Amino acid sequence: MTEPRFDLDIFRIIDWYKAAGVDAALDDLPVDWLARGPAAPGQGFAWPDRQHVPTDSAPNAHAPMPRMEALSVAPIKLAQKSSPSQETSSVRPQTPLAASEAETEARRIAATAPTLAALEVALRGFNGCSLKATAKNLCFYRGAETARIMLIGEAPGRDEDLEGKPFVGRAGQLLDKMLAAIGLSESDVHITNVVYWRPPGNRTPTPQEALACRPFLERQMTLVRPEIVVALGGSAAKEVLGISEGIMKLRGKWRTVQVGSNTVTSIATLHPAYLLRTPAAKQLVWSDLIQIKKKLGSV
Repeated sequence: MTEPRFDLDIFRIIDWYKAAGVDAALDDLPVDWLARGPAAPGQGFAWPDRQHVPTDSAPNAHAPMPRMEALSVAPIKLAQKSSPSQETSSVRPQTPLAASEAETEARRIAATAPTLAALEVALRGFNGCSLKATAKNLCFYRGAETARIMLIGEAPGRDEDLEGKPFVGRAGQLLDKMLAAIGLSESDVHITNVVYWRPPGNRTPTPQEALACRPFLERQMTLVRPEIVVALGGSAAKEVLGISEGIMKLRGKWRTVQVGSNTVTSIATLHPAYLLRTPAAKQLVWSDLIQIKKKLGSV
């Protein structure tokens, strides 16, 4: 009887992971994430000593499998209800409370940054966004420190995470061409994202992740002092404009957003990454770009 081959199955699994957005291994050895305890991502976690892993820790492929009747489950010990005086701050907070605390801390830190350089330093020391634990680099902005037009996308991708700047991959190259078509270059604009770290697998940022980064984005908008804010894509439009409609209904319409004490004109358009997948939609974006060019001439 011919033994089954598993090599093709392995390649199918790898292809499936690649299609799901898994393009990088975080570590060579497994990590017990439950050992983190109540520590937030990126805070005070002592990683296992990789240099002193015993050689016999790997499973023995030739060891016999245990009999089912020999397997047992340890009884679960129910924790006794503690009195209020016994409760400590080490208890893990619920997700909504943690998100609220992260936003409060972010707003306190961001408000003290007098410049973009100081704001970047504050972001690097901020641990309230869980994306920081899995990303390689902070992607703050590229372009001019102050600009008449500010473009805000959704989140960094793989190329951005590697380089530490937003919109440097294929979508960023297309964005540069879009701007050049209306006479703008990188030195004329300020480009950033709703969140500053890459979500795993390039997924959409969660509301909690966007909420944790929002105070920094608002402070960034205040420091850049744009005359026009352009939201790139549906996720960015919902965060910047505070509207839950789809991007096809939002795009091409002028609105206003509050930037500090100033009211700024804003417009949403399709994300360059969407145009790479759907080239036929470029004509819609072109009409939005023409509107932006006309608005720049009138403000």
